[in-house]
Amino acid sequence: MAQLFEVHPDNPQARLLKQAVALLEKGEVLAVPTDSSYALVCHVDDKAAADKLRRIRGVDDKHHLTLLCRDLSELANYARVDNQQFRLIKSATPGPYTFILEASKEVPRRLSHPARKTIGLRVPDHKVLQELLELHHAPLLATTLIPQGETEALNDAQEILERYKNLIAGVIDAGACALEPTTVVDLSSGEPEIVREGRGSFAALGL
Repeated sequence: MAQLFEVHPDNPQARLLKQAVALLEKGEVLAVPTDSSYALVCHVDDKAAADKLRRIRGVDDKHHLTLLCRDLSELANYARVDNQQFRLIKSATPGPYTFILEASKEVPRRLSHPARKTIGLRVPDHKVLQELLELHHAPLLATTLIPQGETEALNDAQEILERYKNLIAGVIDAGACALEPTTVVDLSSGEPEIVREGRGSFAALGL
């Protein structure tokens, strides 16, 4: 049965977030709020956890998973970023954007796209998630929480708990978050390409 961690959206209780981090370190999958919609997350270096996350989400290894990073310096450890790309990312970070970039050697091959060797990365603008990342001391592997066979992301912690109570280890409830997914920008082949229009505006990217 999944645990529900009810935390304050602006001053999340560190004690509860540490309990959530302990579950991640045991290889469990959690549902967490972001600045777009809820996401499923797990430890980036745990293959079994990543496989579990893909099964729950109903996606194969060709589906881009995302690394949630604390800041731009951490993001740069996992992707090859030139000066122009860095400036564009900095203009919209933190925020509801996912950037598809060429994966660096720091990214396990099983996590990058099998054909393109790319990875999705983002720095979320969400107090609770940032505190969780800080306590975890590393990025988290993530995917938008869209149930199999559906097109809309889930937004309500109680509904997520009810529907996924036997599949995940916990749900962090910091109140409802936005229903829109991130805007996805592919920077892996030179010119920026909008893959998905979401909550992040094009204006912030200068596109």
